[in-house]
Amino acid sequence: MKKVTIITVLCIMMFLLAGQAFGADNISSTAATDNTEELAKKAQNPVADMISLPFQSNLYFNAGSRDATIYTLNIQPVIPFKLNEEWNLITRTIIPIISQPSLFPGMDSAAGLGDINPTFFFSPAKPGEWIWGVGPTFTIPTATDELLGSDRWCAGPAVVLLTMRGPWVVGALANNQWSFAGPGHNGSKVNAFLVQPFVNYNMPKGWYLTSSPIITANWEAQGQNKWTVPIGGGFGRLFKVGKMPVNAQVAAYSNVVNPDNSPDWSLRFQLQFLFPK
Repeated sequence: MKKVTIITVLCIMMFLLAGQAFGADNISSTAATDNTEELAKKAQNPVADMISLPFQSNLYFNAGSRDATIYTLNIQPVIPFKLNEEWNLITRTIIPIISQPSLFPGMDSAAGLGDINPTFFFSPAKPGEWIWGVGPTFTIPTATDELLGSDRWCAGPAVVLLTMRGPWVVGALANNQWSFAGPGHNGSKVNAFLVQPFVNYNMPKGWYLTSSPIITANWEAQGQNKWTVPIGGGFGRLFKVGKMPVNAQVAAYSNVVNPDNSPDWSLRFQLQFLFPK
């Protein structure tokens, strides 16, 4: 518990110090503040026509019989392409780097690259009140250790839907993937669902409240081990390092439903570097 408390305090201190050190002088004027608030909302849009590079650190606590802590760094570049006057293609790729200690007696630890997950959203270039995107998502078996991936090629549909009204950015991202190639572990198959609802309330000077739990279902699991349902949230701020906009946030989530021996809760800390046009 002491270790968890120290990590939490350090993450919050890093966030506050970064905001104070780099943000105060860059959003002092009214015009700059308005621009910062709009950019913060754009950063919360998964299909925004803007290049961004998030680094998302995730700590998963109390996993396995050893109550171990798993660390995952998700590098998540977002690169948009303008197809024509009506359509954009938004590419979102998750590159996980994982450190997993031994979860059970006799089980090895592992560290390295996990399975890479690219997603391609076709999205209207001029959306209305509702912003949406739809396209395919894939999982590529790039894990450097069998403990860090499924050893399966997977694919399926993905969709995102959101709206921005006043200070609110509200929506959800969802996908389902099925395995179609690769040996898997002992011939195991993948049929996995993910939905990530998100609610952001934006405040002056780039500050915002956020909740974006990642809810998953493993349709191949037995009994009550199918679902992982976290609840929680946190806060964030958009500030500038020189001329570079940076979106930082910290959030904590407790798993109210989770499979046996899976983590009880998690802490998420993210730095997202933005490259607006």
